[in-house]
Amino acid sequence: MRALIPIALLLLTAPATAGETPWQDIAPDVRLRLVSSDVLKPDGTTMVALELDMPQGTKTYWRVPGESGIPTQIDTVGSNGIAGHQMLWPHPMIEVEGGLTDFVYRGPTVLPVELTIDGARADLAVSVLMGVCSDICVPAMANFSLPLGFVKPDRGQGLRIAQAVARTPQHWSDPRPLLGPVEWTTDGNAISVAIADGRVDPLSLIADASAAGQLFGAPQKSPDGSAVLLPLLGGADQAAQEGMPVSLTFMTEMGPFSLSTTVGR
Repeated sequence: MRALIPIALLLLTAPATAGETPWQDIAPDVRLRLVSSDVLKPDGTTMVALELDMPQGTKTYWRVPGESGIPTQIDTVGSNGIAGHQMLWPHPMIEVEGGLTDFVYRGPTVLPVELTIDGARADLAVSVLMGVCSDICVPAMANFSLPLGFVKPDRGQGLRIAQAVARTPQHWSDPRPLLGPVEWTTDGNAISVAIADGRVDPLSLIADASAAGQLFGAPQKSPDGSAVLLPLLGGADQAAQEGMPVSLTFMTEMGPFSLSTTVGR
């Protein structure tokens, strides 16, 4: 695993205007800000996002970072009027570099966050920890504050957030399957996923079995071409456990989707 340089960039909170905070420098050539649609939906939720301005040669990480990174984490302790939050994760790139597999975002990136609001307005305080890697890897930290008054929508930021949400996998609920059986290979060193629909991009498939303590690598076509193999990279003992829960995320002609299933034998 690539070592992280133990340097945290803890930045002072700056005042916000409209639907955005000022940019904060968090790593060389990388800056971060918090943006908001400033729209309160009838269900009591609103959308904000972390917006990263970084070069294509720099990356940050998906919710399952892979073998060498750390995922973005946020904390809203200190906020007023916030009842809860949920990070949304656009489908990432799958990278194999130096023998390590990572799930990453490169270049300008928007990470949406859905907030549940308790009342007619809120004062949002967010602490952020994220891994940023170029030639070196830095665990970067930042603090933001943003008032949410929901008086006038910020249409520009709302569009930017909506575009990121559109790249976030939706749960596949159609009874017609996109994927076939998910099973351990005979040697227990990988899971095999049958592709039931030609609209699925087989090389976009990611297996998230973090709840079971397992990490799977980049997808590979099976020798006979009938399935996709996701190699086991490491995790808990007795890896080839029947009934292990796994979330599969993948791209299709219709956009990104995910589904939850269990692994058979």
